[in-house]
Amino acid sequence: MLVYEFDKSEVDIRETANEDDVEFTVRLLKDYPEPNPMKLVQHTFEHDPVLTDALFYVYPNREYKVIVRKAYYDDFILELMRRGLLTCVRRA
Repeated sequence: MLVYEFDKSEVDIRETANEDDVEFTVRLLKDYPEPNPMKLVQHTFEHDPVLTDALFYVYPNREYKVIVRKAYYDDFILELMRRGLLTCVRRA
């Protein structure tokens, strides 16, 4: 399991685990230049070979809901880190 941290003045991330997946709500609290980091995360997952690894729903006010299959949880967290949305990731 990965534990992560983020700058609460820039992003709000909440997650809820279900049986087969994890639901994330990610809200960007500041304007980023286009493309913003969440659009880059979305692009990464939408252009990989697995179509159902992560499903993205985009809402107003820079809010995203992402449903990630548990098998791809680590990949999603590491992609958030790669795009600068997380400040720290470590194994628990």
